[in-house]
Amino acid sequence: MVNDSLHGLVEQRLRQVCQRYTNGRREVVELLARAGYPVSIGDIAELAPRLPRSSAYRHLVNLQQAGVVRRVSGNDEFSRFELAEEITEHHHHLVCTHCGKVIDVTPTKAFEEAMNKYLASLAASHGFASDDHRLDILGSCSTCRAPQPQL
Repeated sequence: MVNDSLHGLVEQRLRQVCQRYTNGRREVVELLARAGYPVSIGDIAELAPRLPRSSAYRHLVNLQQAGVVRRVSGNDEFSRFELAEEITEHHHHLVCTHCGKVIDVTPTKAFEEAMNKYLASLAASHGFASDDHRLDILGSCSTCRAPQPQL
């Protein structure tokens, strides 16, 4: 979803927090939109080698403050970043507990309706008002599950 409407929305959100939509921030937004999965700073360094890591991290922090980017915690020491759901679509994550890989998955409408109903009931039973939900499924990715060659 790299198009003028994406850039217009990002620019508007940055203005709301008194930030400018610089070329570096634009590069980060385009990278996240093209990647299609949550990326780490290391991934960004590979995908945009001309962009210094320190600059990429600063851009991500500013974009996160503006509600453009959200931080996704994997099962390792590295945070990953993706465009916020308000910009893309509601989805969940498969998180590999071995390598830390995070995979975006979009469940069916029927699943989301059932999940929303159950979570609203669960929240209400504790006097909690639910706004939204996030679901991370922990396990092993296909690479980590593959039999390792014997040496």
